[in-house]
Amino acid sequence: MEPVVYLIPSLLNDDAVESIPSYIISAVKDCQVLFVENERTTRRYLKKIWKASLPGQELVIDNYEWVAIGKVEHQTQSLFKQKIKEKKNIAIVSEAGCPGVADPGQSLIAIAHDMNIEVKPLVGPSSILLALMASGMNGQQFQFVGYLPVDPQNRAKRIQQLETESQKKKCTQIFIETPYRNNQLIQSILKVCKPSTRFCIAADLTAKSEWIKTKRMHQWKKQTPDLNKTPSIFLLLAE
Repeated sequence: MEPVVYLIPSLLNDDAVESIPSYIISAVKDCQVLFVENERTTRRYLKKIWKASLPGQELVIDNYEWVAIGKVEHQTQSLFKQKIKEKKNIAIVSEAGCPGVADPGQSLIAIAHDMNIEVKPLVGPSSILLALMASGMNGQQFQFVGYLPVDPQNRAKRIQQLETESQKKKCTQIFIETPYRNNQLIQSILKVCKPSTRFCIAADLTAKSEWIKTKRMHQWKKQTPDLNKTPSIFLLLAE
C-alpha cells in the first residue's frame, strides 16, 4: 500500500480548539511520522485537540517518529524521501494555520508530488483566507506577499509599489509582520498610502479577542490602534 502525506492544520490561537475539525485526529492516528516546524509546540497542540476530541484518552508521543523541519533543508528532505520509501504515512504540521502556505513544509509537499505520492490537505484555519473573507475587499484577485522589508525606507518603497499595483490590477494585497513591529508597519502605511486607499487590519483571528476592521487611510489616521505583539494580517486595496 502506498503511503499518504497528510497536511495537518494547526491553531491560530491556543484557546480556539473548536476551529480544528475532529477528523484531524483520525488523520494523525493514521500516521507514523510527523514532520513539524516545532516539536514542543506541536506536541502541546496535538495533546490539546486529542483531549478535546477523545476525552479520557492520551496522545502517546512515542507512537510517532518526530522530525523537525530544520534549517538544514537537504537533510530534512532526504529523511522525508527515506520515510516515503519505507511506506510510512507522514503528517506535516505547520506552526500556525495551514501547511504549505507561507510555511517551510512546501518543499516537502513538492517532493511528495515528484515521488507520485498522495497528498491530502485537511481543512483548518488559514489567517490569510479568514482575513480576506472578512475584509470586504476583492476576493477574486488577490496576492499574499508575506513580510515587507524591515528597513523604513525600503518598506515605504515596497508599500508604494503594492498600492500602485493594487490600483492598476484592482488586486487585494495581503501581508504580515512580526507582531512586535506591527505599529511601525501601520505608521509607514498611513504615511505612504493615499487617503482613499482601503486598509484592513485582522487581529487575533479565531480568538475571543478577534478584531477586524476595514477603513480608508484617512479614517485610520483619526484613530490608530495599538497592535504591539498582537498577531495580525494586513490587507490593502487601492481604488
